[in-house]
Amino acid sequence: MGRAAEMTGTTPGFLRSLGEQGLITPLRSEGGHRRYSRYQLRIAMRARDLVDQGTPIDAACRIIILEDQLEEALRINEQLRRSQHGQEPAADT
Repeated sequence: MGRAAEMTGTTPGFLRSLGEQGLITPLRSEGGHRRYSRYQLRIAMRARDLVDQGTPIDAACRIIILEDQLEEALRINEQLRRSQHGQEPAADT
């Protein structure tokens, strides 16, 4: 956890609070140490940026979750558009 905090420019307590907010859930090593993925570290840095700008940590976590959900929805919509490309829209009767 200390290395992850160093890499993200935060503290171990900040990373723990992100876990408590449900933003990131690190894996655990056999020895019980937290293991963060690169994706989780990027999320932690995004949260740090928001908090540094004055956003409360719970609001920052919610913003990031909503941003992630929006990105996923846009990706799914684009996939649906591609799969329907060339098909006629259904006629209303």
